[in-house]
Amino acid sequence: MMYKKISPMVLLSVIAGCGSADKEEQKKLNYPATRKVDTSDIYFGTKINDPYRWLEDDKSDETAAWVKVQNSLTFDYLAKIPYREKIKQRLTQIWNFEKRSVPFKKNNNYFFYKNDGIQNQSVLYVQDGLKGVAKSLLDPNILAADGTISLGSIAISKDAKYLAYSINRAGSDWSEIYVMEIETGKKLKDEIKWVKFSDIAWKGHGFYYSAYDAPKGIDSELSGKNEFHKIYFHTLGDDQKKDALVYEDKKNPLRNFSATTTDDEKLLLLYGSESTSGNTFAVKQLDKPAAAFISLIDNFDNNYTVVHKEGNKLFVISDKEAPNYQLLEIDILQQANYKNWKKIIPESKDLLESVSVCNGKFIATYLKDVSTQLFVFDMEGNKENEIKLPGICKVDAFESDKDDSIAFFSFNTFTAPPVVYKYTIQDNKIEEWFKPEIDFKSEDYESKQVFYKSKDGTAIPMFITHKRGITMDGKNPCFLFGYGGFNSYYSPEFRIDRAVFLENGGVYAIPGLRGGGDYGENWHKAGIQCKKQNVFDDFIAAAEYLVKEKYTAHDKLAIHGRSNGGLLVGAVMTQRPDIAKVAIPTVGVLDMLRYHKFTIGWAWASDYGTSDSLDHFNCLIKYSPLHNLKEVEYPATLVTTGDHDDRVVPAHSFKFIATLQEKQKGPNPVMVRIDTNAGHGAGKPTSKQIEEYSDIWSFVFYNLGLKY
Repeated sequence: MMYKKISPMVLLSVIAGCGSADKEEQKKLNYPATRKVDTSDIYFGTKINDPYRWLEDDKSDETAAWVKVQNSLTFDYLAKIPYREKIKQRLTQIWNFEKRSVPFKKNNNYFFYKNDGIQNQSVLYVQDGLKGVAKSLLDPNILAADGTISLGSIAISKDAKYLAYSINRAGSDWSEIYVMEIETGKKLKDEIKWVKFSDIAWKGHGFYYSAYDAPKGIDSELSGKNEFHKIYFHTLGDDQKKDALVYEDKKNPLRNFSATTTDDEKLLLLYGSESTSGNTFAVKQLDKPAAAFISLIDNFDNNYTVVHKEGNKLFVISDKEAPNYQLLEIDILQQANYKNWKKIIPESKDLLESVSVCNGKFIATYLKDVSTQLFVFDMEGNKENEIKLPGICKVDAFESDKDDSIAFFSFNTFTAPPVVYKYTIQDNKIEEWFKPEIDFKSEDYESKQVFYKSKDGTAIPMFITHKRGITMDGKNPCFLFGYGGFNSYYSPEFRIDRAVFLENGGVYAIPGLRGGGDYGENWHKAGIQCKKQNVFDDFIAAAEYLVKEKYTAHDKLAIHGRSNGGLLVGAVMTQRPDIAKVAIPTVGVLDMLRYHKFTIGWAWASDYGTSDSLDHFNCLIKYSPLHNLKEVEYPATLVTTGDHDDRVVPAHSFKFIATLQEKQKGPNPVMVRIDTNAGHGAGKPTSKQIEEYSDIWSFVFYNLGLKY
């Protein structure tokens, strides 16, 4: 590909009269002229032009200049929205309350995260017993003044003497691992780099981790394909160069591996994957140094996760012959003979989401219509009782210990921040351990679940939250959020930023789209690869339901999604430009023909398929947002991404908005907001979150014609 570079000043000079928030002046928006190149690919005899491919080079001076000019357009436009600063002030007020995570126990110490309110990053605390005084153990806020260094994985050594922790910089998926003494807070000299998608698993005086080879040149760090994942063992005090290579696969570069150890540190558990669904599974007896890995599962047909070990027996959650998952008992000495595996908790009509062990009992978390139910079983799988939960909710992070009678969990709803509960198994009772105090009148709002029919007649669940007593006259502003992929789902969850919308009469809706894990693996498979259109149909039907039932109208509707949800919004707005007034595709997968050529994109093929296959190409080209933009009027669109996003590289958003600005007809603004020193979203500092959501809500409010 040959092209002539142009100077940043030439790019900057193309803006004229842009950025006014006045409705009449919106018609005069002149978008930056993005240079086109004669680039194309041939897919099975079909020529596909890619005129903005040069934007894939996120390290070039020309791309940097383009980013600058696009941000100038966007932030000038946003600055003229009269209530933008008021929204930011209110968001900051609501956000400013103490938050705590669920505590977990190691020896007699309890560890948890706490944020005093608007700290950029939550701080890790340690406490001696339940009645001890909590003290700060690791504060990531002191690592970077702007909060752009975040904590990733943490692992406590068996003797609770050491903390191994990973950090991420500017939102990148790349991690670095460090170690500290818990009692003194002293940071040791250990430093491990080029870690990605890794657990930290202690064994004695060291730990296992996963890493890639260092990228070849700085230009490939954030966009180069990730290949040849390896497992290493690090001994405390050693330089990383001395770390022992434990496992690699030289024949299959596009496979990832993670290693964990059992509580007694006698077994190393090795999981392998080549996509986001299905894994291999092997074990190694660590008390026998010469022992080889015992392969229990050597294919990617199903998912397996070990939740407990008892002697030679492993208790494993799996969807093998059970789309809604079951708990199995495996004797590792019998290896991979599935006929010998014992069903402890068989599959039921509801999704078995997780299993924990508490005081010699199993605590099973089920998802029934995307809301949590908790049950207690004995070790033979006999149901003993239910842990009663009040109303529609989601239980997260159930933390327990096989020898302890006390457990903790987080109780989530749409209308109030999470409450941390303590559970005592002997009397089957729960009590509040930490309840936040927030400047938001949760009691004024209500949530309910409805079911509507998709295009093919499938019943789809949807949660709807709004002020009590709201009038259903078809005039309410509505914010419809969706995902629909990778076996994930959105259950009851309090979103601080949504509170601003709810306070101003908004209706917030989340449908449980196919492609997600709302009802197990069958629900997931109904929305992947060449069935992906079901996901878009489900979302469109949700919008139509909300209009039909007079919650809102099409010109009062905003649609939003992140990552795979950004793909959802991009596909829906190109298929039905009339479906909503505002569209917010965030860090979206928008170029479906080339997504697998960057970083970890190849791992998403299980959900999408790739353009390397004729059948998949014929499906992808029909909905790929970038390739289905036409010269019509699209909704007011704010594409958002981060310059350090090495999960869904920003080239997706760059090429999409350049094409959208070229094709857009009518006055609705279409622009991109490119966050600097920010990645896919994980670990984003509070200050940046408040800035981003202030801009999103300003854009939504203004383009829906709302007054703040």
